[in-house]
Amino acid sequence: MKLSFLITTLLLGFACNLHAQNINKEITIDVKQPYLVGEISILGLSSNSYNTWFQPNFESYKTNTGKLERIKEVLKTYQVLIFMGTWCGDSKREVPRFIRILKSIDFPMENLKIVALDKSKNSYKKSPQGEEWGLNIRRVPTFIFYKNGREINRIIESPITTLEDDIVKIILHENISQTIRQHYILTSKNVTIQLL
Repeated sequence: MKLSFLITTLLLGFACNLHAQNINKEITIDVKQPYLVGEISILGLSSNSYNTWFQPNFESYKTNTGKLERIKEVLKTYQVLIFMGTWCGDSKREVPRFIRILKSIDFPMENLKIVALDKSKNSYKKSPQGEEWGLNIRRVPTFIFYKNGREINRIIESPITTLEDDIVKIILHENISQTIRQHYILTSKNVTIQLL
């Protein structure tokens, strides 16, 4: 009995250690600027060279919590999955702002998962664990909102108006697909997107 408890404890410790090692994995290609791949944390974005863009963009963003007040309790019941590139200018701008918004409404951070995608030629916009598989991630950042395990909607690359406005529309299930269509027709030629 004691032996099985000891073995179970060791295996759980080993599994937790393996999972912890996969978070905030940094790679460098050809002595260029390093970047993160796979699951990352806010702590990872707040360290090393990432802090030079994360912290200023986080601190300088003025959230419009008034817009979020009516949905903040409902938003806390959602899960958010972010796909980003620490090498991508849009991600460097929008992800710190989005996290600032979540923190301003006391969003439970255990409901947030951030995945950094690769920029290398052979693995472009892919993660080591394949979290993006089947999710049609073409542009970063992509913020996907889930409720009860089902995707509700997403913000792709940049908000249509503001992050706060788009979040409110998603949570209130307002029809923003036509606005999304117009946004992408105006900003990106030959872009195919899946409207939700």
